Amino acid sequence: MSDTNARISDLVTTNDVVLFMKGTPLFPQCGFSSRAVAILDHCGVAYESVDVLQDMEIRQGIKSFSDWPTIPQLYVKGEFVGGSDIMMEMFEAGELQQLLNESGVKTV
Repeated sequence: MSDTNARISDLVTTNDVVLFMKGTPLFPQCGFSSRAVAILDHCGVAYESVDVLQDMEIRQGIKSFSDWPTIPQLYVKGEFVGGSDIMMEMFEAGELQQLLNESGVKTV
């Protein structure tokens, strides 16, 4: 396992919810990341964010780690959930909230 994959693996296994995004929750740097933050904030869960613009190894590594070509990417309890479109579909159907509740994710 490469150092980058090990770092990513550590992030997704030590945090209940991780959002790999462009920018930060306070200053998202793309519309998709902004939408992902809004969804998680609306769900009221605690989450860790990783700004891929600050680390090119993570930016490229997360794409191969998840086998998913775009950012943002959401992980819940170590499992890849999807990007902002999948998050939006799941949120609108109530599935994301159900996943977060069933996973025992802490609320804020």
